[in-house]
Amino acid sequence: MSDLTGELIDGRYQLIRQIANGGMAVIYEALDTRLDRRVAVKIMHPHLAQDEEFVGRFIREAKAAAALSHPNIVAVQDQGWNQSGTPAVFLVMELIDGHTLRDFIFERGRFDVKDAINYLTPILSALSAAHRIGIVHRDIKPENILISKEGRVKIADFGLARGTLLGTTMTAESSIILGSVSYLSPEQVQRGVADSRSDVYAAGIVAYEMLTGEKPFPGETPIQIAYMHVNEKVPAVSSKRKDIPASLDALILRATSSNPDERPRDGAEFLNELQKVLGVIDPSRNQMSLELDLPVTSSKKFKKEKKVVATKEITIPVESSAAIRVAKRKASKRVRRNRWIAVGLAVALGIGGWYAIVGPGSRIVVPSVVGGTLDDATSAFTPLGLTPEVTDQVFDEDIPKGKIISSSPAGGGKIGEGGKVKLVISKGPERYQVPDLKGLAPDVAQRQIEKNSLHFGSVTEVFNSVIPSGFVISSSPNAGDSVKRNTAVNILVSKGIEQVVLNSYLAKSGDQALNELTDAGFVVVTKYVFDENVLAGAVIQQTPDGSAPVAKGAKVILIVSKGSEFVFIPNLYSLSEAKALKALSDIDLKVTVKKMGKKSVKNVTNIAPKVGSKVKRGSTVVITVG
Repeated sequence: MSDLTGELIDGRYQLIRQIANGGMAVIYEALDTRLDRRVAVKIMHPHLAQDEEFVGRFIREAKAAAALSHPNIVAVQDQGWNQSGTPAVFLVMELIDGHTLRDFIFERGRFDVKDAINYLTPILSALSAAHRIGIVHRDIKPENILISKEGRVKIADFGLARGTLLGTTMTAESSIILGSVSYLSPEQVQRGVADSRSDVYAAGIVAYEMLTGEKPFPGETPIQIAYMHVNEKVPAVSSKRKDIPASLDALILRATSSNPDERPRDGAEFLNELQKVLGVIDPSRNQMSLELDLPVTSSKKFKKEKKVVATKEITIPVESSAAIRVAKRKASKRVRRNRWIAVGLAVALGIGGWYAIVGPGSRIVVPSVVGGTLDDATSAFTPLGLTPEVTDQVFDEDIPKGKIISSSPAGGGKIGEGGKVKLVISKGPERYQVPDLKGLAPDVAQRQIEKNSLHFGSVTEVFNSVIPSGFVISSSPNAGDSVKRNTAVNILVSKGIEQVVLNSYLAKSGDQALNELTDAGFVVVTKYVFDENVLAGAVIQQTPDGSAPVAKGAKVILIVSKGSEFVFIPNLYSLSEAKALKALSDIDLKVTVKKMGKKSVKNVTNIAPKVGSKVKRGSTVVITVG
């Protein structure tokens, strides 16, 4: 499409400069001369403007965005057809001065957890508003998420949107072509259908990319990436970075589930769960600070009662002299025996207490060190005269590497002075690295997988133009990933270059041959030669000739006719000089002009070679005008 900078569209929008160019349209910064404001004008490519389906989708984008009024959605202000100048179907939008989320990801790599949530929140808020009125975006990706210089996040490009307000959906084929394959949900790839859960999936992939700095499924071709979205699970963010909160990790894993029923049902539910996660990560952000430590005050009633008790007189009755004399009578033998038993028990308890507390039988209470490090245990035990002893190191999914899992005696137990406390230390989660299997034969790859305490999974064969037939292209999980013991590792094995049947285009249009062969994945080289028997533009020779299947992507050479090398001198008598020159130029002849006489308008009076002569193209013809 030619650059329309400087054009006045619809008598109103002055195009200032081109700011983006896509497969469907070009976007210009423009001045709305009626309202004197800067806007973005999106103009469909001319060849697509002839296609009713594309024009319909273009208009649906306008209706989709115009139906939404939300601070995080790019506002659509106008739509129409340019009638006054260059024919064009256009869309006028709010101009966002800033960058795309893709620019931020390129610049920053992965985001901090809180920053990622800060960006994801307005995205989900916008999707929530769209889903609420039945509109599904279907093309959520970092390129369609704009961030203004003021920090406002905006979702753009509702060109793939569908909903009750917009009419029918597109086909599976066109969805795959027009959507961005790295963010397409499995149901969009397989069946060409999408609902709000498909947007949730795409938003989950965007969140994954913000937190890890990479897409979950790298691939050489869109087909490979689409295949992985359908047949493989999106890995957990925690497999790429260890500081991800478990609640956020679980939410993104659920949002990117291959089963739509397992995802949040729409943007609103996704946003609600994200807010709950944020509340766990940063409780102070979503809760008011409550004064819980209130001062304790005494009740006046209690003070009064305490005072009364404190001043109450205690009277002891005076016993009579007769009672005192009775108490002084001699104790019986049974009473004296019991007194000696009591004295013996007191002596035994005293000796036992001395033995247990300060004597040889004294024992020390072991402090709890579970969850601490060996250094922490040493610091706790040394002042008590105890020594830590590591007796075992084991894998543990919950206790980080280097932390104490258990002790013997356990915390609160007792041990003799100078004793050793046996410790079990965590080696962290049991993880094994997936080996690099690319280029290996499947049996060798299987041995490598099992050697690394992993399980050999499935084998899928696909065509590949780089890896020879019978060798591994890639694995899932990817090479270098850390996974649990006995995790199944699936491999993708090359079937080699795809062999396809090559049609014969002899005597057919060279342009047709070029287009069809290029679309089929061949590299076409066209050569043009003169031929006295084949019409200009038709194929004279084709190599390979189509007699046998050919590798997809192979070079095909077409020899195309330029027509006859000879032409006949036309009758130019009485024609003006200008018309004679054009007629001879049209048949590839050079011209020398001889001028005679003084007439202002000169006509041809003689031709050499003579009329009807057969000459080669490129020959020189002499005409005399007068």
